[in-house]
Amino acid sequence: MATLPDDETKPGHEAVRAAREGDRRTLERLLDAGVAVDVCNEEGNTLLMLAAYHGRHASVSLLLERGADPERANDRGHTPLAGVAFKGDVESALLLIRAGARVDAPGPDGRTPLMYAAMFDRLELLDLLLQSGADLERADAQGQRPLALARTMGAQRTLARLQRTYDA
Repeated sequence: MATLPDDETKPGHEAVRAAREGDRRTLERLLDAGVAVDVCNEEGNTLLMLAAYHGRHASVSLLLERGADPERANDRGHTPLAGVAFKGDVESALLLIRAGARVDAPGPDGRTPLMYAAMFDRLELLDLLLQSGADLERADAQGQRPLALARTMGAQRTLARLQRTYDA
């Protein structure tokens, strides 16, 4: 794993900023100059994680084209797809899934991107994950499935959608 140097004027720090802000040109220039595509910030977030979480689609595409790992988890064990599921960013999710991100990759608590989409009422993302093969019956470390998590969080749209799925 490439880590950032202490000097915040270094290219790695500039790449982290560019990924977070969606500055594709700067990011491309820095990658061309040798900044590692998997460089991480102090929280273990890769450039891809930062770009995806902040909805910077052009930067997500660039990083994936340059070999960024769509499965690389941060220090908390969250993958880029889990991050975009929390945010509800369908376009970033599509890019990550097409690049090989596993729709059922669990975090340290056993929660999958589908569970985050269900919990935070991200209906469009929930539908995409289900269409992409996410397991509706998978449970987290506490034994909670997406339906129960949506109910607990008061996520009305995803709760209704999941109930219809079970009723069908």
